[in-house]
Amino acid sequence: MHIVVREATFEDAQLIAHLTRTCWSEKVATSSTGHHESSERVNHDLMQGGGFVLLVDEEPVGSVRWLPVDTESNCWEMLRMGVLPAFRGEALSQHLLEAVIHAAQIAGIEELRLGVRSDQPRLLDVYAAYEFELAPELEYSHANPNEPAPYVMRRFLRN
Repeated sequence: MHIVVREATFEDAQLIAHLTRTCWSEKVATSSTGHHESSERVNHDLMQGGGFVLLVDEEPVGSVRWLPVDTESNCWEMLRMGVLPAFRGEALSQHLLEAVIHAAQIAGIEELRLGVRSDQPRLLDVYAAYEFELAPELEYSHANPNEPAPYVMRRFLRN
């Protein structure tokens, strides 16, 4: 299995929107906005922040994005990380997570944040293994107001 994580470009917007919708299908509650991901939204996110595409044997199988936190300098929020169902169970998402951590360190970012859906608490341990800690005092800025608030996790980076 040949694994590559590459930086997303604007030309990837349609691909990333498709990957997000497919990754969310039958995995995330139907009320999630990820089921309606559009290439316009992806383009906006890439313009404001950035993203990565995960390839296995040259096939796109996952993606992740990040955006700067408006109220916090030197802080990014990760969003929409997912791996296609046929490729789950291989710990492939760790490559996306590590790519964002590395990119943030290179950019001099001091803190990463992410939201874990309240209906997916098993992911808390996954992120804790990468030094993310629960931060109940924080609100996730990309939370869907029609759903229970997600758990917010943060990791302080040492540059």
